Amino acid sequence: MTSATRQPETPAHTVPPRLIATDLDGTLLRDDKSVSERTVAALAAAEEAGIEVFFVTGRPARWMDVVSDHVHGHGLAICGNGAAVVDLHGGPGAHRFVKVRELARGNALDAVRLLRDAAPGTVYAVEQTYGFYQEPAYPKLHLEIPDFLAPAEKLLAPDAPGAQEPVLKILAYHPELDPDAFLTLARLAVGDRASITRSSPSALLEISGPGVSKASTLALCCAERGISHEEVVAFGDMPNDVEMLTWAGRSYAMGNAHPDVVAAASGRTVANNEDGVAVVIEQILAERS
Repeated sequence: MTSATRQPETPAHTVPPRLIATDLDGTLLRDDKSVSERTVAALAAAEEAGIEVFFVTGRPARWMDVVSDHVHGHGLAICGNGAAVVDLHGGPGAHRFVKVRELARGNALDAVRLLRDAAPGTVYAVEQTYGFYQEPAYPKLHLEIPDFLAPAEKLLAPDAPGAQEPVLKILAYHPELDPDAFLTLARLAVGDRASITRSSPSALLEISGPGVSKASTLALCCAERGISHEEVVAFGDMPNDVEMLTWAGRSYAMGNAHPDVVAAASGRTVANNEDGVAVVIEQILAERS
């Protein structure tokens, strides 16, 4: 099943979990981007109990160093809001792409033009498997230097730098619009040409291929393992987690979560700085003993 809609067949709490899917920023990670000792211990205990752990994030693969030391047995992460599945076992700089769900350049160009018309002043960056490119006016939101500066239309052209590498997502930033209003406007403007979400507190949108989301890629990975949605426990805090939390049989909004996330989840835990993921994992393991 790959639908991002929770089905009511069996009460989720009666089904023993086989997989934990957790967002990173604002969820598993504390605000200082650290993984607490309590959380490290909880992740290890879950895997020792036979429960797989998937990191499911909007981050690109090269930003996964924060959890590379905590992958334990599985080593797999869903990155770029579902655009890639990455094996983290190689350590920093050696991540291997297991699955790529790219944003076709034609769709990307359509999205850029439609959103530029709907929200003048929008500026873009392009995230690829092995490259990061941006427009000159795109603000310094990320701690890295782009590989190339040019208008988005040139960055997405057939002869653009890195044109041989798949596009994972487009980042669209607006300096003035309310973040949620920008998201609504973008979804209306772009329609089914792309999937659009947000995970930043600023008006920064993330544009992926049609149907690509954390939920749909997690569903594919679970189907490959014979794991049903009822056997998944998911954690998140921002709008890019909503579909995943709705799909999972059991899901938790962090104490610091966006209101849409609270509405989508079947439960709630404490904030990321209070180790909310670890709290629930400990409860799940206590139920099994």
